[in-house]
Amino acid sequence: MKKLTGLIAAPHTPFDENSQVNYGEIDKIAAHLIKDGVTGAYVCGTTGEGIHCSVAERKAIAERWVKAANGQLDLIVHTGALSIEDTLELTRHAETLDILATSAIGPCFFRPGSIDALVEYCATVAAAAPSKGFYYYHSGMSGVNLDMEQFLIKADKKIPNLSGLKFNSPDLYEYQRCLRACDGKYDIPFGVDEFLPAALALGAKSAVGSTYNYAAPHFHKIINDFNNGDIEKVNRGMDNVIELIRVLVEFGGVAAGKAAMSLHGIDAGTVRLPLMPLSNEQKETVVDKMRAANFLK
Repeated sequence: MKKLTGLIAAPHTPFDENSQVNYGEIDKIAAHLIKDGVTGAYVCGTTGEGIHCSVAERKAIAERWVKAANGQLDLIVHTGALSIEDTLELTRHAETLDILATSAIGPCFFRPGSIDALVEYCATVAAAAPSKGFYYYHSGMSGVNLDMEQFLIKADKKIPNLSGLKFNSPDLYEYQRCLRACDGKYDIPFGVDEFLPAALALGAKSAVGSTYNYAAPHFHKIINDFNNGDIEKVNRGMDNVIELIRVLVEFGGVAAGKAAMSLHGIDAGTVRLPLMPLSNEQKETVVDKMRAANFLK
């Protein structure tokens, strides 16, 4: 089973002024990530507004990412949806693509109420793409707050193509337990960008995040400084990350992140409702504050 390494971006899905997917801009995003040394892309996740897209759009987005990445990125396609039927249709489609793995967040309306229910759900999804790995997407945003160590232990016996977890939680005790579950068998890429140094200290080998779309070189330096044992430089690098995150918190992570892509000449467009779009003035403010965070070097 392949384990991810380095930074995996969670790319935005670019929309045009009519809120339609701007497929041409996906090509630019992929080329930019490859240039910045990102090792993979987690497509149609939270940052990619996958749940705001139709099944047909999500299939076309995944296909475009395969073409745009041209074998130079490890692609994980998120297929989770409120409806198990939509999830299975998307997962069966992903099985036909040249990707590393599929992934699904737990349904957030009728939610799995136990570890056994979550394992059964994930086993059904993973079986729809048996030649691909499968990552369960663990995020508090779903409202599925179950112990992931126990999930891995039970899923180990029921999901033969389980790769691991996309771990989007600041619970570092749980993260450590997941790294050790089943004798360290599973891949647990870390998903909270502003906690990255802590995760590295605990043994993280990869990270999935939205800020790696526009700040990957800065995070590469933080990782290199950590590996070289220079914690003072790591902390100085995190000064910039804190200022970057402040902008996302103030203006909304997805909308502000899309505006930040203009720093690299990419038009990621606006967001879909119920997320609220930024005004042109707000976008300019975001870009100015992002530049002031001084992570572009």
